[in-house]
Amino acid sequence: MYYGRTTLNKFIIEEQRRAPEATGDFSALLHDVVTACKIIAQSVAKGALAGAPEHTLPHNVQGEEQQPLDILSNEILIQHCEWDGHLAGMVSEEMEHVYRIPAHYPRGKYLLLFDPLDGSLNIDVNISVGTIFSVLRAPEGISEPGVEDFLQPGALQVCAGYAIYGPAAMLVLTLGRGVHGFTLDREIGAFTLTHPDMRIPEEAHEFAINTSNARFWEPPVRRYVDECVKGSTGPRGVDFSMCWIASMVAEIHRILVRGGLFMYPKDSKDPSK
Repeated sequence: MYYGRTTLNKFIIEEQRRAPEATGDFSALLHDVVTACKIIAQSVAKGALAGAPEHTLPHNVQGEEQQPLDILSNEILIQHCEWDGHLAGMVSEEMEHVYRIPAHYPRGKYLLLFDPLDGSLNIDVNISVGTIFSVLRAPEGISEPGVEDFLQPGALQVCAGYAIYGPAAMLVLTLGRGVHGFTLDREIGAFTLTHPDMRIPEEAHEFAINTSNARFWEPPVRRYVDECVKGSTGPRGVDFSMCWIASMVAEIHRILVRGGLFMYPKDSKDPSK
């Protein structure tokens, strides 16, 4: 049944062989991230059976109340990625400051950025959540990076991806040559390539936006959404379906597979932002 299938481990090694100058450091770091995502997937899958305490927790840097699984997922990623000697630092949505690699661990040449559990407020209603991550190169000569060292253009990413924890756990990844999706086969404990060369379909009739904020949008956004809502009787002449999950990973994954548009536009609800 599994003969000939490409596991994520094999995929990473094959990509490493395409880069003659590769040392294996990045591959090792990516393996650590993947292992952390497997553990988070297992924790999320337990749901209420995990017995997470119900109490008010601190807020993260976005002002959102942290859930028990937010904190657990954050710790899982830190513990699995801090020790291997491939990172100079990490930043997370759940931490106010840059995470410094402990002094007793060696420093590396990469930076890791992540949201450990995007959409965690949806866990109690059993909607898909996920982990978002990005790897950058640390600036030359920097062993204790500051916030400014993480603020690099997206085109400079070494890789980017997300794990989605839904009916099946998947990891979607780009190393700069296309986007590829891997499904976690729990029988063998490995992510297996199931969605090679993913591309957003050019034709689609779906869009995702939180219309409860419509009164705070800028006029061009309101006009665009109004045109979509009017469907075949409006200026676009096409009927659209609108879906809002409130989990960015779930929205992006759906659109990557089926096409459409996900929008989280600027609004005037909170003038301080």
